[in-house]
Amino acid sequence: MKDALRGGRAQHCRDFRAPLPGGCCDLRASSFLVDGFQELYMNNSGEYLSCGVAQAGRTGCGEPQETASLPVSHVGRGSSQKLRAMGGLAGVALLTVLWLLWLLWWAPGGVPAPQPTLTILIWHWPFTNRAPELPSNTCTRYGMAHCHLSTDRGLLASADAVVFHHRELQTRQARLPLAERPDGQPWVWASLESPSHTHGLGHLGGVFNWVLSYRRDSDIFVPYGHLEPGEGPAPPLPAKNGVAAWVVSNFRAQQRRVQLYRQLAPHLQVDVFGRANRRPLCADCLLPTVARYLFYLAFENSQHRDYITEKFWRNALAAGAVPVVLGPPRATYEAFAPPDAFVHVDDFGSARELAAFLAGMNESQYRRYFAWRDRLRVRLVGDWRERFCAICARYPHLPRNQVYEDLQGWFQA
Repeated sequence: MKDALRGGRAQHCRDFRAPLPGGCCDLRASSFLVDGFQELYMNNSGEYLSCGVAQAGRTGCGEPQETASLPVSHVGRGSSQKLRAMGGLAGVALLTVLWLLWLLWWAPGGVPAPQPTLTILIWHWPFTNRAPELPSNTCTRYGMAHCHLSTDRGLLASADAVVFHHRELQTRQARLPLAERPDGQPWVWASLESPSHTHGLGHLGGVFNWVLSYRRDSDIFVPYGHLEPGEGPAPPLPAKNGVAAWVVSNFRAQQRRVQLYRQLAPHLQVDVFGRANRRPLCADCLLPTVARYLFYLAFENSQHRDYITEKFWRNALAAGAVPVVLGPPRATYEAFAPPDAFVHVDDFGSARELAAFLAGMNESQYRRYFAWRDRLRVRLVGDWRERFCAICARYPHLPRNQVYEDLQGWFQA
């Protein structure tokens, strides 16, 4: 064999088992790597033939070429090396496939497993004995799939979370089913009232796991409204024919807002609407009425952390009037709205100084308070269904072992 390889001529071929026209054959036989340059095959006559010169990048059948004189030992070793290389490539390919499958199905961030539907049981619907209809797609309307709201108390044993609105607990229209509570079931305390109008928290310590409220540090944060990016041109401002408006139903002399109004009224024309002044406005009448005024007194009934209600979001901003705010500090309002979107009473030394500022504002100065409307829109959150659906959005991120041992201390802080 050594003589056959030394200085001989080899015809380009692929296999000796099935000869093809011109002396070529197909690819079935074992090949031999000779010095890394040429693959040799043995034909039926015992001659070693080559199929392409690796160094030249040629394959297939061709004219006979000169071959180099090579040691016979290189032929057998080349065959083993090639077989091992092919086996190694197959192993790498298999490992790659398995790794991709792991990424797709089991690795974090891969294709998620089907998400189960969460059942949120509302023990008593807020402020009414007649809950609204809750079809299966209720939360889908608010962008939350796999979330089912129900008022069926028969689901207590299987609900993923149970919500208790505080007003009904405070008035004893509803009672906590402590004896029937399943182990580990999260209970949610819900309230959008201020601490000044929330009572009976002392006996609720160690009961609730999560809180739903307007407080930014709540487990489920549900503000009365917020600003979101707007599309298209801002709507035109309504025509104005009044200076300031105030809609109030709960009018008590000890309230700071009542005291401030009485100090402000001698220096600024304020038209008062609502039950307190025997000038109630229907639900559809409020915004058109307020829209005719330059300013709206968004005075909260009490001043507490993050307590900014519909008086700011709906009655003023959505109506197209500049809100004059009395509530938490300016920094809190600026966490929700641009600093030039409102007038804060704390920026002035007296009610008289505030009145002079409002009355002396020219049109150019006034319109600057609406610059935010070029890029932002008011988004009101006034439906309890949307608020309760927010529990599902937060559910995967909420602590399972948390308990409010001192709910009253937390809420009144």
